[in-house]
Amino acid sequence: MSDKKKRELQVAALENGTAIDHIPPEQLFKVAQLIGLNTMNNRITFGNNLESKKMGRKGMIKIADKFFEEDEINRIALIAPNVVLNIIRDYEVVEKKCVSLPDELIDIVKCNNPKCITNNEPMKTYFHVIDKDSGTIKCRYCERKINKEDIIIK
Repeated sequence: MSDKKKRELQVAALENGTAIDHIPPEQLFKVAQLIGLNTMNNRITFGNNLESKKMGRKGMIKIADKFFEEDEINRIALIAPNVVLNIIRDYEVVEKKCVSLPDELIDIVKCNNPKCITNNEPMKTYFHVIDKDSGTIKCRYCERKINKEDIIIK
């Protein structure tokens, strides 16, 4: 292996699974907790404060034999929008998904209004994303606006 290749290979290659790339370094462990890495039996590789031309520094999580569902991707988008999911099969990236907040969040976020019907009746929460850049959402039922830093994920 050339000296240049040795410098570039900072995280082990993955045969099949998902690499979550371009995670802001300060959000890496929040993302790990959010997707329940502590309960997985898959092989997991973490990298934090890796060099990035796009961000300066970044975090990365590689999970063997794990492919995310849409609701899991939406949870990641709440904490770290603009990450890139690389779907890997036979050591090749077969798909890249740029994660962004969807227009609606269904049963992912808890309304922080104690009088909201979703906190008093057994029903799914439903939020509209009103500002994707700032991460502001609004409850469909009580119309409470919640800023990104005040979001409580179920």
